[in-house]
Amino acid sequence: MRILSVNTARVERRLINGRLVATAIAKRPRSGTVSYGPLGLDGDEQADPSVHGGLSKAIYAYPSEHLPVWRTMRAQARAGDWADDIPPGLMGENLTLEGLLEKDLWLGDRLRFADGGVLVVSEPRFPCFKFNAAMGFNKAAKLMAESGWCGTYLAVLHPGAVQAGQTFELEPGPREVGLVEAFRAKVRGRDFDAA
Repeated sequence: MRILSVNTARVERRLINGRLVATAIAKRPRSGTVSYGPLGLDGDEQADPSVHGGLSKAIYAYPSEHLPVWRTMRAQARAGDWADDIPPGLMGENLTLEGLLEKDLWLGDRLRFADGGVLVVSEPRFPCFKFNAAMGFNKAAKLMAESGWCGTYLAVLHPGAVQAGQTFELEPGPREVGLVEAFRAKVRGRDFDAA
């Protein structure tokens, strides 16, 4: 398991669905080492702390294994070309991961790094209209809900630093609630066509 990319963004105002909204979903890869503390990565911001950021959602991680399918979905929706790769950070993720899928995660699991840093799986990501805008088509949030490919929010147990190429170990937590199970409970009954 390793980090492919570390991504951050500052809050900016963008026109989404005809209105100007604050967002920091457009994450961009960072080079070198990026420190993190209780509220996330240095240099990263969140526009709406009621749904992103804070102690329990300090860092958002997403599996790179899903990106080829998202590329196909974007191409089918004419939001991207068939040959366009999904750039790191487009999903709004801080960490683009390799080798760790949602189905293998439980709330309370820990990602342990060699420098002593520890991140804890805290909750699934819930997609919204800003995710649709970032992906370039209005069914993206619905497709995330149907697939269960939500990624995970991470809380910071012990601060540290991360960089692209860095490996980590998964330390099992209590294994009482699976990440996908928590996500399905959160999206059950939600009408994503109305969002």
